[in-house]
Amino acid sequence: MAERRYWLVKSEPNTYSFSDLQREDDRTAEWDGVRNYQARNTMRDDMKDGDGVLFYHSNVKPMAVVGTATVVGEGYPDDTAWDPSSEHPDPKSTPDKPIWYMVDIKAESEFARPVTLEEIKQTPGLEKMALVNRSRLSVQPVRPEEWRIIVDLGSAPE
Repeated sequence: MAERRYWLVKSEPNTYSFSDLQREDDRTAEWDGVRNYQARNTMRDDMKDGDGVLFYHSNVKPMAVVGTATVVGEGYPDDTAWDPSSEHPDPKSTPDKPIWYMVDIKAESEFARPVTLEEIKQTPGLEKMALVNRSRLSVQPVRPEEWRIIVDLGSAPE
């Protein structure tokens, strides 16, 4: 069996929040609408069932990791790309030649407190984190030790 890997996904909470994920049927949702090739490749090729996901609220004050999820559906074509009524259509992507991919994630646990970007930047062991160094990427890898530190921080009372 493959070793469990870890990821961070970003979403603007006014568009789709961790609370929204928790309200979904079975607490599961398609992680669709990603239109970045590096993030697409990660979802298509690397994210596997059972992998851990940190859910990050972006473009809000404060930006923070607010909970965890699990990958429950490996990469498959993102059909919102060929739906002209979707928020993220791409006429170059078709069912026969999909360009964009998505995964399914399931909400696991909401943190006792958010772990802010500022706290992440100041926490030893997180200085090499992709979030700190390549912050614009919407889907990014997380090292196992970074996962443990952030989950511990989010589980601790303020």
